[in-house]
Amino acid sequence: MVVALDLSEQAVARAEAVGCTRASSAAEAAAKAEIVITMLPAGINVRTVYGEQVFDAVAAGTLLIDCSTTDVISARAVIAQAAERDLPMIDAPVSGGIAAAIAGTLTFMAGGEEAAFARAEPILQAMGRTVIHAGTAGARQGAKIVNNMLLGATMVATCEAFAFAEKLGLDLQTSFDISSKASGQSW
Repeated sequence: MVVALDLSEQAVARAEAVGCTRASSAAEAAAKAEIVITMLPAGINVRTVYGEQVFDAVAAGTLLIDCSTTDVISARAVIAQAAERDLPMIDAPVSGGIAAAIAGTLTFMAGGEEAAFARAEPILQAMGRTVIHAGTAGARQGAKIVNNMLLGATMVATCEAFAFAEKLGLDLQTSFDISSKASGQSW
């Protein structure tokens, strides 16, 4: 049984439509779980949800997987708290966006102890196409930051290139057609 919780009523309704059971709190969702998967907006949310609800609700040995994109310090702190409670935990942020999540083609960058990663890997593979163990706790957040930095730099360069093409009087659609089929296509 999959138990779902989200602040978005639409998200929970979609989950229920495919057979999930609704929870009214993170503690309720985690209470009988063998595996808890979270994806929260910020490090403070991860610290709060785990510290105030999940850790006290789960049974010994429950696998914890946090797929949030947060800061390295929060990721390491929450995984350290899990370790103090003998709870296996990994941090595994994703790349690919909503379309990849729907298609099951996400990329997971996982950090944490090898044994916890070994337990989590088949679950992550069911949700994504690529699962990479990036090292110890918090390493995945570092990997995600590096990935996002590369994406941002590429986006800036792309914008500058098209601004230059426009200044040169080039047709922007033609410039796009060329770069998307040549070395300018960097995705």
